[in-house]
Amino acid sequence: MRHSRPLFRVLAVGLVAVAVLGTSGCKWFRKGSELYAASPENRPLEVPPDLDRPDTSTAMALPETGSVTRSATAAAASPQPNGFAVAGDRDQVFARVGEVLAATEGLTVVNRAQLLGTYDVDYADAKFLVRVTKTDTGAYVAAVDPRGLPASGDPPQRLIAALKAALAGG
Repeated sequence: MRHSRPLFRVLAVGLVAVAVLGTSGCKWFRKGSELYAASPENRPLEVPPDLDRPDTSTAMALPETGSVTRSATAAAASPQPNGFAVAGDRDQVFARVGEVLAATEGLTVVNRAQLLGTYDVDYADAKFLVRVTKTDTGAYVAAVDPRGLPASGDPPQRLIAALKAALAGG
């Protein structure tokens, strides 16, 4: 039985040696990573999270409100052939404009939108909008095309002149 102890020792030492070799980084027991085995030029590019999307910090920048107010006030103050200023509340002026439009011969009100302050009209073979907007001193009545630009031509100018004459006394 004495012989079995040295054999047991040899097996124990052998197992310890195999365990030490296996955990010490021996190539037989190591798992390789193909990702890092390639040269640096062939490795996939890693982009930091904040650099993988375009910059949208100024995407919703609004224009200054002062410039819009100045242009609206300047438009209301300067006489233009397509608009004029009226004293009074916007809704009251809108109602009065509607009464004058209904009494105007040869004019058809196609649509009206009080919330927007607009009348869509057909007058003398021209289609345009009569818009009533609020200003600091009252309301501004103007003839505009569907894009919101000043309406051009004789029919819008004649209608604005008629509206101005009718609303100036009332």
